[in-house]
Amino acid sequence: MNRLIFEEYYYSLLMLGIALAAGYMASLIVALILKKISRLRFRSFSINLDLYVTPLHILLPLLALGVVSPFLQFPKPTMDMIGQTIQTLIIATVGGIIFQTVSMIREIILYKYNITVKDNLGARKLYTQTKVIENIIKFFVSFLTISFMIMAFPQVRHIGVSLLASAGVMGIILGFAAQKVLGNLLAGIQIAFTQPIRIDDVVIVDNEWGNIEEITLTYVVIRIWDLRRLVVPISYFLENSFQNWTRVSAELLTYVMVYTDYTVPLDELRHQLTSILEKSVYWDKKVNVLQVTDLQDKTVQLRALMSAVDSSTAWNLQCEVREGMLTFLQKNYPQSLPKVRLELKEMKIS
Repeated sequence: MNRLIFEEYYYSLLMLGIALAAGYMASLIVALILKKISRLRFRSFSINLDLYVTPLHILLPLLALGVVSPFLQFPKPTMDMIGQTIQTLIIATVGGIIFQTVSMIREIILYKYNITVKDNLGARKLYTQTKVIENIIKFFVSFLTISFMIMAFPQVRHIGVSLLASAGVMGIILGFAAQKVLGNLLAGIQIAFTQPIRIDDVVIVDNEWGNIEEITLTYVVIRIWDLRRLVVPISYFLENSFQNWTRVSAELLTYVMVYTDYTVPLDELRHQLTSILEKSVYWDKKVNVLQVTDLQDKTVQLRALMSAVDSSTAWNLQCEVREGMLTFLQKNYPQSLPKVRLELKEMKIS
């Protein structure tokens, strides 16, 4: 009897070894094929399939074990443990492969679009949509993967079934328990399609000027001009007012305010503004205007209006024009700088 049991165990262990070896050999062959496909280029785009090599080294041996497991002759508790382990690992590996596939599909969609160029409105729009949709899909894949992994164990299978079957009830409960979190989640979905903001948009939020660096399902990261990061709940952009300087185009109109005395020669200042802009590498040669925007009790308010291709270039242009106008006034018309007049009247002493 003991010899028979030993032979059965030996036979089962041999089958396990053969299955693992066959599965691993199959994964090596598939990995070699994927690497050759990765070297090919489709319309100047190469698909990186190397990310699937490691998951396949795990998945194919597990599938081979699953095929031979009904023929194994271990005791029932051992068979149950082997079956549950194989099923759990297969579910986790498939979930990881789906994760990699979602990321790869996003890269395929975006490979023709570059947000580093000047006119990047279309690219930023697509980047924003795909990133938010990718996060949503990965969230549900994680939820389903965890649920199915739990269902692999009979002792806690009811928990996994409850996660799937009671999604509506859970939604109601979570709706009361986590209104802000779900509100941000829904706001993220809405922003993905209505797009009041996009990746790399120039915005002013809470008097802070910066670029949209990252949009997640629950928050937005803004890169401030001095390289600080402002993290804002995504619902903020649906509930509050904010400035988006690149909503329609990356091109910007920018201005410099100059305060002078009433004796300032306006024609000379207009010529000087034109001269500064024509020498500047930041001006896009579209807008060049100098206007008197206000007459105050002691000074004249002038606005130099110009244009640039994007926000960072506009900032550099502002600084250049501001410095050039100040230098010009100091050298040529110092009397036209703001000053306070004092009138002295002669008093007769009797």
